[in-house]
Amino acid sequence: MNLNKQPLFILAICFILGILFQDKFLLDQTAVYSIAVVSVGILISIFFHSYFLFKIKAVLLGLLFFGMGIILHFYNTFPTEGTEHIQGKQMIVFKISRKLNSTGKYKKYEGVVEVKKQYFNSIFYIPKTYKELDFKHYYKVEAYIAQPKPPQYDFQFDYAKYLKRKDIENQCYISKEISSVERNDLHFTDKVRQSRLEVLNKIDKAKMSGKSKEFLKGIILADRTEIDQGTARDFNRSGLVHLLAISGTHIVVIFGMFYFLLVRIIPLRLRKYSIIVSLIFIWLFAGFIGFGNSVLRACIMLSVYFVFILLQRKPDMLHSLALSAFIILLLDTRQLFDIGFQLSFLAVLGIFWLNQPLLKYFPVQDNYFKKLLFNTITISLSAQLATLPFVLYYFHQFSLISIIANFVIVPASEMIIVFSFLITTLIAFKIDFDFINRIYDIMIQWLLKVIHWFAEIDGLFFENISMHWGEVLLVLIVVYLLRAVIFKFNFKNSVRLGIAILTFLIIRTSITIIENNRDEILIYTFNKKNIFSVKKGDRACFWVSDMKDQDKLIRYVVGPYCTSRRIQSFEIKPFPSGAEKVVFQDEIYEIK
Repeated sequence: MNLNKQPLFILAICFILGILFQDKFLLDQTAVYSIAVVSVGILISIFFHSYFLFKIKAVLLGLLFFGMGIILHFYNTFPTEGTEHIQGKQMIVFKISRKLNSTGKYKKYEGVVEVKKQYFNSIFYIPKTYKELDFKHYYKVEAYIAQPKPPQYDFQFDYAKYLKRKDIENQCYISKEISSVERNDLHFTDKVRQSRLEVLNKIDKAKMSGKSKEFLKGIILADRTEIDQGTARDFNRSGLVHLLAISGTHIVVIFGMFYFLLVRIIPLRLRKYSIIVSLIFIWLFAGFIGFGNSVLRACIMLSVYFVFILLQRKPDMLHSLALSAFIILLLDTRQLFDIGFQLSFLAVLGIFWLNQPLLKYFPVQDNYFKKLLFNTITISLSAQLATLPFVLYYFHQFSLISIIANFVIVPASEMIIVFSFLITTLIAFKIDFDFINRIYDIMIQWLLKVIHWFAEIDGLFFENISMHWGEVLLVLIVVYLLRAVIFKFNFKNSVRLGIAILTFLIIRTSITIIENNRDEILIYTFNKKNIFSVKKGDRACFWVSDMKDQDKLIRYVVGPYCTSRRIQSFEIKPFPSGAEKVVFQDEIYEIK
C-alpha cells in the first residue's frame, strides 16, 4: 500500500498520529502555534512547482496532516474555567441531553447545569423510584455536586479522565423532590430527542415481555439503558453484543429494505433516485437515534460508496473509511479515544484485509443462500480477528464460543432487524397489533434463550486476560501478516508470521515473569469499604472491611488488579476484628 494508491487512508493515519502525539505529550500553546506556522509553510510550499518538492510531496502532506491532528486536538482539549468552587450542596437548574445506562440504585443522565450563573456539563444520579426525565423540561432541585476523583492506583478505571474527554467534570447526586417547568427554547435536536423518547415510552406500553421490549429498543433505537445485567452479560459472553449496537449491519439492512420498496415504486429510468432517497432516509434515521460513532461511520461509508456508484466510478472501502474517520475526528478529535470508535473502524479494516482471502477457502458462492452463509462466516471471523487485540486490552475476556454463536445467530440477524424495524414503526404510529407483538415476543424470547445457552458454556470462555500495549501492537502485526499466509501458504510467509507470533510470546512471557517477581502491598477504599491487599509472586489476598456485594468487589477491584498484575489465584477475607496484623503465605504483614 502506498500513498499513490491510498492517499486518503495514509493521510488519515498521519492525522490520527498527530492526535495521539498531542494527547501523550500535551504541547503548550507556544509549541502548537509554532506547529501551525510550520503547517502553513508546508501548505504554501506544496503549490510550488519544484522537482525537489515534488519528490518529497508525500512526506510534506503527511507532516501537514500530522500537524493538523496536533492543532485540532489541542483546541479540543484546551482547559476551561474550573468549577472546583461549586461543590457540595447547591440549588441547581438543569436540562438533560442524554440518558445513560442505569445502575442498581440510580437512573443516570447527562446534561447541562446552571449554578450561580455558571453553566457546565454534568452526570446526574437520580433514584430509580423517581419519574423518568424528558428533554422538554427544565428541572430545579437541591443536589450534591462532586468532582469524580482520579483512581488511587493504575489498575483502576480512570472515570474522571473518561468524563473529562466528554467535557464533564462534575457529578450531581439528587435525593430530593424535583420541580420542573416546560421549556420554551427547545432546539431542533431537543425535539428529535424528545420524539425518540416518546417512541421508547410507547414501546414500554406494548404487550410483550420486558426483555423483548428492551431488546427492541436496543436493536433499533440504540437505547440499552434499561437492559438487565443478566441479558447484557449473555450478549457479552457470547460475543454477540454487536447485535444490540447499531452498526454497519443495521444501517445496510435498513437501507436495503427501503431501497427494495422504492425500486418497485419508482420507474426503472429513475432508479438512481431510489438510491438518493434511501440515503436521505438512513441519514434521517441516524439523526433520530442520535448519530453514534458506528452509525455515523456506517452512514458516511454507505453514502460515499453509492456516490461512487452514481458517478460510475469503482468504490473503494479504505477511501470511504478514511473519509468517515476524518469527518468524525474533525468534529471532535476526542472521539478517537472512544472504545466504540476504535472497535468500529478496526472491524471494517479487518473485513477489508481478511474477508476476501478467507472466502477463497469456501465453495463458489453461486446463489444467495451460499453468499449469505459464507460471507457471514468470513466477515464475522475477519472482524473478530481484527478487534481481538483491543477487546482483550479493554475487556480482558474472550470466548471461543463467539465464533459458533455468530455463525448461528448472524445469518438470522437480517430478518430480526427488519422485523424489529417494522414493529417499532407500527408502535411509533400507534398501530398496535397484538398478534404481531406476540409473534415478535416469542421469536426474541427464543433468541435470548439461545444466546443465554451459548453464554453459559464456560469451558470456552476466558477472562482476566492481561494485555500490555506492546502485546496489542504485536497481535495487530500478527493479524496483518495473516493475510499473506491465507492468500499464499509458503515458507517465506509462514516464517514471517511465525517470527511475529514467537516475538509476541517472548514479550508476553517476559512481562509476566517481571510482574510475578514483584511483591506489592496496597491500602485503598471502594464504596466506603477499606481494602488491604498483599501480592506475592502470582498470588494475592484481599482483606475487606465489609464482605457484602462481593460480585461488585471482584468486578471493579479484585478482577482489574489480578488482570493488571497477572495474578493466577487470589483469596478474599474479612478484616479480623481489631487486628493490626495479617498472615499470608507464612509471612506477617502490618495493617497501617
